[in-house]
Amino acid sequence: MFQPDLLKGRTILITGGGTGLGRSMALRFGELGANLFLVGRREEPLKEATGAIRAKGARAAYASADIRDFAAVESVVAGAEKEFGRVDTLVNNAAGNFIARTEKLSPNAFNAVIGIVLQGTFYCTLVLGRKWIAAKQPGNILNIVTTYAATNAGSGFVVPSACAKAGVLALTRSLAVEWARYHIRLNAIAPGPFPTEGAFSRLLPSKEFEEKAKNSHPMKRFGRHEELANLAAYLLSDQADYVNGECVVIDGGLWLRGAGEFNDLVDLPDAAWEMLEAARKK
Repeated sequence: MFQPDLLKGRTILITGGGTGLGRSMALRFGELGANLFLVGRREEPLKEATGAIRAKGARAAYASADIRDFAAVESVVAGAEKEFGRVDTLVNNAAGNFIARTEKLSPNAFNAVIGIVLQGTFYCTLVLGRKWIAAKQPGNILNIVTTYAATNAGSGFVVPSACAKAGVLALTRSLAVEWARYHIRLNAIAPGPFPTEGAFSRLLPSKEFEEKAKNSHPMKRFGRHEELANLAAYLLSDQADYVNGECVVIDGGLWLRGAGEFNDLVDLPDAAWEMLEAARKK
């Protein structure tokens, strides 16, 4: 099904598009004919990812912005429309997460994750949704959540993320019903462990943790970026036109071993927690 023109003529705005899974999805969408507009807070990775997409023959542009700011989101969408004429697809991928004992969290730490994941997703969705509805234009939204949101399990030690991602999943399913009459589809992907430079290293901060996680996985491996990117391409394509309000888990069956991806950390001694928390503050 992955023909070179699968996403031809589409313009996809991806938040968190400069690094990690966002970058991998953007590159794959470009290979399949889409135009890409990348959004993130740091300009350097956005610039690099945009160059990599262009090198493969696709059109791409970027804007650095904080999606917790509604006016900034409006400005970003206006910039994307100026560049490509219109945006018809949104991938809400930007996220923030870290391991912490909840009693040690500050209100600012909680708000930072909620702001990026839940408010940022809502702001991007609202700005583009309003435009599509007013123009009577179909739209497509894909939200990246987590397995501990998709299974309604939550997870210890990532409480801000669990709260925020559960909210994003509720948003996905709620608007899938409300906006279907406008020909706007919303779906979600819930990834298990996929190695990335940023989030993955913060959640599994040592080789020991990484090996333990891999050995406890039913498949004894982590996800490959192309596996998630291909799933995303399918859900955004016209071949999935009747898929709406769905959340697809892609974790090799890990969640079936037990709820709460990070619950095993309950056995971590205080000294290890103090070391992790000190490293995070550097």
